Amino acid sequence: MELLCTRPGCPDPENSFADLDDPSKLKTVQQKYCTSCGMPLILGGRYLPSKLLGKGGFGAAFLAKDRFTPTMRSCVVKQFQPEGNLNTQALATAQQLFEREAIILEDLGSKHPQIPRLYAFFPLIVPNHITKVEEQFFYLVQEFIDGEDLETELGKNGVFMERKIIEVLHEILLILQFVHDNNCIHRDLKPSNIMRDKEGRLYLLDFGAVKQVTASAGNPQKNSTGIFTAGFAPPEQMQGSAVYPATDLYALATTCLNLLTGKSPKELYDSYNNCWNWKPDVPNISGGLANILDRLLLPSPSDRFQSASEVLQALHSVQSQGVYSSPKTLIQTTPNPPISSVPSTSPPTISVPNPIPNPSPIIPSSKKNFSSVDLIIYSGFNGFEGAILVLLLKKFLFAPGIIIGCMIISVLIYLQYRGVLDKKDLLIIGTITVCVLMISLFFGGLALESILFLLMSGLLVGAGLIAVLSLFKLIYKLLSTIL
Repeated sequence: MELLCTRPGCPDPENSFADLDDPSKLKTVQQKYCTSCGMPLILGGRYLPSKLLGKGGFGAAFLAKDRFTPTMRSCVVKQFQPEGNLNTQALATAQQLFEREAIILEDLGSKHPQIPRLYAFFPLIVPNHITKVEEQFFYLVQEFIDGEDLETELGKNGVFMERKIIEVLHEILLILQFVHDNNCIHRDLKPSNIMRDKEGRLYLLDFGAVKQVTASAGNPQKNSTGIFTAGFAPPEQMQGSAVYPATDLYALATTCLNLLTGKSPKELYDSYNNCWNWKPDVPNISGGLANILDRLLLPSPSDRFQSASEVLQALHSVQSQGVYSSPKTLIQTTPNPPISSVPSTSPPTISVPNPIPNPSPIIPSSKKNFSSVDLIIYSGFNGFEGAILVLLLKKFLFAPGIIIGCMIISVLIYLQYRGVLDKKDLLIIGTITVCVLMISLFFGGLALESILFLLMSGLLVGAGLIAVLSLFKLIYKLLSTIL
């Protein structure tokens, strides 16, 4: 079995132990040590690190296995070990943030299925392999989400379509609603901290920068520490001022801009005119979604949506009606540019906002939003499937067959419109249709000429519908340009 040493700067971190391939030995061995630096390899007596997942200024994350679970459950081991020469105060703050992440994950992860669960949190004290001075490491073990973060997804698949952005918004807003209702602010929302698992479900990751809101009337909230990602964070966070639910909502909006355009938020901000200039990069975005994003990007937290539930209501309006009228003017002011300067050491104190409401959940619209590519795919499928159904049923039932075929294709179109059938379902139905025709060739008495005629008819009708749709879209664009 291969084990990876977690000591920073280990000259040869890869270790191999043949005896650990024996399940009985794996469960009973007390400890294994790095052959290069002597670092204990079985962390907390049970976790077996095998792969480096990422490294940052405060430590590293490793993929590991839990040897005391029946399936050798995968997990993520995060190690706290800051780089650089931090002073005592900075080191204590960083350690406090790491410990707070463990506390938050233990609380929130156990209550919400889209926040990773905490498995363990423990220290490890070992002598330095060179100086022999004792070093202390802290480890946090959490649930492993098998998938890709949205930053990776953006790099692989390109920019997100509006329909996909609305899905991301809706799912993350529901998670934020839960986080905020539990008096926490995430403070580091960005594409790399949103993970999509193999089933398509989104998870909110990295609670290392979470701020717990404990302020109340007469006990104002303390200023925020300078933990943020430049470009994604709002002005109040970069200034080191108090943070609010609206702080996370601003970061969610900049995350959407990044996914919509493929550009960093800094590239979308016009510092000369002191305003956001992202719409030229997304010319086909609907006015409703654009208005929501514009309001989320306002510089003052009080002018933005005040809670995730408010944004969900506006988003529901966009999905169900296609329109959104903002209750506030969206051209009052523009946000400060997303600069990356160090926050002030003595920023002004800002009083805490009104408590977060606890509204009822918003049910998303069941209508499907179609992109141009979707319309072409669905038109081609309906033409192909409809022609084959009508002609095949007409051959056996004549007039009633035509009516039945039209009814079936109408049901299919309705199911596509309601979002019940997606492109994968259409591929399955099309494949089943072709298989039925092949079976009819051998067992149903249909001649090869008849089957070829049916297939060619389906392809021609499908291609015809695509051509007609493309022509209408071209005419619509021309008229829109002229008028």
